[in-house]
Amino acid sequence: MRLAMLLAWMAVPLLFAFYHFGPGQDAVSNDLAGTQLRQASLELKDGNWNVADAACTEALASLKSDDRTVEQRIRLERAKARMLSQQLPAAYDDLTSLLGELESQKDADPQLLAETQSAMASAEYYVTWLMRLEGEPRENWELEIEASRQRYRMLYEQAKSAGDDDAANEYAENVEAAVRLARMDLTDLEALDLPSQCKSCCSGNCNCKCKKPGKKPGGKKKSEDARGASSGPPADGKGS
Repeated sequence: MRLAMLLAWMAVPLLFAFYHFGPGQDAVSNDLAGTQLRQASLELKDGNWNVADAACTEALASLKSDDRTVEQRIRLERAKARMLSQQLPAAYDDLTSLLGELESQKDADPQLLAETQSAMASAEYYVTWLMRLEGEPRENWELEIEASRQRYRMLYEQAKSAGDDDAANEYAENVEAAVRLARMDLTDLEALDLPSQCKSCCSGNCNCKCKKPGKKPGGKKKSEDARGASSGPPADGKGS
């Protein structure tokens, strides 16, 4: 009896060591990832996009969870931060990869999928803006803006069916913004202030879809359509 108790007592530190260096390490890593993700969320709210990007990257590196949705959520938040920190090409590539993964996943989280589709629509919207400024032929940029419009239209219909009138109205405005951007005369587009999401690309720092500097915006010529496209969808795709 005493021997059994002694063996049981000796096994306690061994079990603790097993947990600490095995599953316990994963728990510590996941706690760290959670802290980094919370930090990223705060930085996003404060507009510190580059810091949020770095925090999301650190969270992904620390994460040991088998929960695929958690990893995908962090990737989405990082893509949003990158779009807002003038890293449109990187955000576009990240969202393309994430969206393809979610759409092929039968058990994908519906809310996460919708948010990713919305962010992708915004990325396509801004890429269209850049392609038009760079003089790309219509058959090239029209593919992007039509994809953006269709995504916003689908999200509008989903929100309407769910009875979320506020979201439906915002998506409807984004549909209209995409249509205006496609129809706008290039001269009017050049007269608008360049969206912050596009500025890095038009400074010659882009290595994706906008390799040469865009044309300088002209004066402050405004029209009803120009005003709508100037506001444009934000990086998370909600509202305009």
